[in-house]
Amino acid sequence: MPTLAEIVERFGGLLVGDGSVSISQVASLEHAGEEEISFLAGLKYRSLLAQTKAGAVIIPPAAEGSTAKPGIVADNPYLYFARLAQWLNPPRQAEAGIHPSAVVLSPIPDSVSVGALAYIGPDCEIAENVVIGPGCIVESGVSVGESTRLYGHVSIYQDCVIGARCILHSGAVIGADGFGYARERDGSWVKIPQIGRAVLGDDVEIGANTTVDRGALGDTIVERGVKLDNLIQIAHNVKVGENSAMAGCVGVAGSAEIGARVMVGGQAGISGHLKIADDTVVSARTLISKTIAKPGVVTSAMPGMPHDDWMKNVAHFRHLDLLVARLRELEKRVVDLEKEA
Repeated sequence: MPTLAEIVERFGGLLVGDGSVSISQVASLEHAGEEEISFLAGLKYRSLLAQTKAGAVIIPPAAEGSTAKPGIVADNPYLYFARLAQWLNPPRQAEAGIHPSAVVLSPIPDSVSVGALAYIGPDCEIAENVVIGPGCIVESGVSVGESTRLYGHVSIYQDCVIGARCILHSGAVIGADGFGYARERDGSWVKIPQIGRAVLGDDVEIGANTTVDRGALGDTIVERGVKLDNLIQIAHNVKVGENSAMAGCVGVAGSAEIGARVMVGGQAGISGHLKIADDTVVSARTLISKTIAKPGVVTSAMPGMPHDDWMKNVAHFRHLDLLVARLRELEKRVVDLEKEA
C-alpha cells in the first residue's frame, strides 16, 4: 500500500501530518475506514470531516487546520481524488486473443482481445491493444484506435471511426441511421439514405445504451475528450466540441453544433440546426430552442413544488397574456396622467 508521502510525491500537493500513513483505497467521508483516504469537496461538508473515520483526507487550502487527521492540501480536492482513484483502481486488463466463438474477418494485431460471440467484419482497421467485448458487432470498414475498449454488446455500424483510448459501454450504438424521411402526399414516408459516418475522436467515453447516429450526408462528429452519460441520443450530423460533457437522457436533434467544454445537465433537450457557444452550461431538463451565441448558464426547467402551489401557478400562467395586456394599459394610463399633471 502506498503511503501519504508517496502519494504526494506522485501527484503533488502539500503533505500535512504523518506521511507514513498507508492508504489502501479511496472512500467517502461517511464510509471511509482507517486505511482509506477521502476528500472534502466543499466547506459545507465540514461536519462530515469532523466525524469521518478516514485514515487521511484531501482538503482545500481554506480547510487547512480544520482536522487533526493527516492529509493532503490540494487546490482541487475532487480532481486530486479522481487521479488518485484511477491510480489505486486500474482497469482490469483483458487477455489478448480471439475467443473461439468470435467471427473475425479482418486482420488484427496479436495484442487485441476479442470476446465470445463478437463479430468483426471485413476491411476493418483495429489498432493495438483494443478490447472488443463479448457480443460486440463491428461492421465492415470500421476503424478503431489504439487502446480503445468496447464493453459487451456494443454495435458499430459500417465505415464509422472510433479514436484512440475511447471507452464504449454496453449497448452503445454508433452509426445507426439518423431519423431522415420525406413525406408523400398520402402521409406515407420515404426513407432518406444516411450515407455519412459517425466519427469519434480520441479519449471519448460513451455511456451504456447511448446512440450516436451517422450523418445523412456529411459526418456526425464527437470530438476529442467528450464524455456522454447513459441513455443519450446524438442525432445525425450533430457536432459535439472537444471536452464537452452530457448527463443522462439528453437528446440532441439533427445538425446542432455544440461547442467545446459545454456541460449539459440530465434530460435537457437541444433542438436541431442551432449552435451552442463554447463553455456554456445547460441546466438539467432545460429545452434549448435557439442558438446560444455567448457562454453562460442557461436554465428553463421549473423546480418541483407542492402540487397545490403548482396548480395555482399554472392557473396564473394561463392568463399571462391577459395580465401583460392589462399591465401595458395601466402603464399607458400612468404616462398619460403624468403628461396632464
